[in-house]
Amino acid sequence: MAERKKRTSRENEWWVEEQKSRERANQSERRAPAGASFFKTVEDYDQVQAEKNLTDLNAQLLAQAAPAPGAWGYVALLEKKSSQREIDKIKRAMPLPSSLRGAIIDSGLSLRAIVTDTQELGLLMEFNFIQEASFDCWIRNEWVSEQVFRGKNELLKRSERLLKRYLRRATQAGQEFFDAPSPSGALPPARTEW
Repeated sequence: MAERKKRTSRENEWWVEEQKSRERANQSERRAPAGASFFKTVEDYDQVQAEKNLTDLNAQLLAQAAPAPGAWGYVALLEKKSSQREIDKIKRAMPLPSSLRGAIIDSGLSLRAIVTDTQELGLLMEFNFIQEASFDCWIRNEWVSEQVFRGKNELLKRSERLLKRYLRRATQAGQEFFDAPSPSGALPPARTEW
């Protein structure tokens, strides 16, 4: 009876390979671990040089648009442009106070609005008017918000509220920074240290 149980349990262990040899594979036959090709490509990666090559596309686009405080600039990335009606909709939905300036980036089939402050609060907002509309906000280079909307019309409806909310938040964050306790007689860090 014990022999029968032993045989039955072994027969049910279909995953056990009984004819496996005990020889190990040669070094040349071994396969590289998963991801080895990726690590091989970054073997001589110079991080310092890569950091120098990093660019902030939004800052470059804002510089190219050169908007005045309280106004919108415009940059067309392609020859094909969005309709003036769509561009005007965005401008009407987001009137800019004098403490903000913005750029509308036209990619032909999609529009993006980039808004930044003029008071060096470190505020940057990006509105993507595409099929899956989205909003991103950074304050002092810290990503503080990402929101996705059902479409560009929903983002248009909420855009002015988002502008006001994050401008207020950036202003409060700036004030808290300069009101922070410091040793007697010490000045708060210069803005360039952010």
